[in-house]
Amino acid sequence: MRAHTEKRLVFWLFLAPALFAFVMVILVPFGLGVWYSFTNWSSSPRTGAGIAFVGLDNFVRSFRDPSFLYSFTITTAYTIVNVALVNVVAFALALLVTSAIRFRNFYRAGFFVPNLIGGLILGYIWQFIFNNAIPSLGELLGIAAWSEPANLLLARSPTALLAIVIAGTWQYAGYIMVIYVAALENVPVELHEAAQIDGASPWQRLRAVTLPMVSQAFTITLFLTLVNSFKQFDTNTSLTNGGPSAMFMGKPIFGTELLAMNIYNTAFISNDLAMGQARAVIFFLVIALISTAQVRANKKREVEL
Repeated sequence: MRAHTEKRLVFWLFLAPALFAFVMVILVPFGLGVWYSFTNWSSSPRTGAGIAFVGLDNFVRSFRDPSFLYSFTITTAYTIVNVALVNVVAFALALLVTSAIRFRNFYRAGFFVPNLIGGLILGYIWQFIFNNAIPSLGELLGIAAWSEPANLLLARSPTALLAIVIAGTWQYAGYIMVIYVAALENVPVELHEAAQIDGASPWQRLRAVTLPMVSQAFTITLFLTLVNSFKQFDTNTSLTNGGPSAMFMGKPIFGTELLAMNIYNTAFISNDLAMGQARAVIFFLVIALISTAQVRANKKREVEL
């Protein structure tokens, strides 16, 4: 009994530093953030009683703000497109580098390298490509449409959002590819050989053998790309900085201001910290609900496959 007690004591002593850091860095700030979302907290000079409880006022005003509703809408659209494109590209690359092609290990490393580039630097790189490299290439090839300022991807809101998707896919697809590669390499070769002997085509083998065997990888990759897409901030900041402008509900707004940037601008540009915190709480709840639903749906799909 004494030995068991000492073992538990040692266990908690070793766990205590990490547990203390988790509580102080994650739980306590999260709890304070939720509390501040129900107040009139601001970074502006304040006279009178200071911070006061305002109830759900910040949440109500957020859902009445066209910029927040627009950011919510385009973030959802961006997430849907980005999740689909990243996973399709990553899975195609994984199939390529697990095939019998030469230099496949070199390709694996090459496809993964963009993930090592920080989001801010990545945005500036692609900003140069969209604004300078592509127009120069258009002039060189005699394609006038590529060099016209009005036709640049970053010149209009819909195409600028597409530019963020392209940059994000180029960066993140290599990372997701690694997960798919690990899953594909664990598929028993005997299954493919048996299917091939039975006369199954490559597409049939992919659909009936490969996809069911890597279904767990889809659960992981969809979760990662979903959360990463919703939280997109750094590339959004350096590539478009929320621009160009657009009209929504009769008001001018930033055309590519995704939700994370909207929260930042509300808190630190408009100096409305409580409103920004309320939007962050909404953001957290949306991500938690959607990611939980996605994981449950994929787990159920794994069982069916």
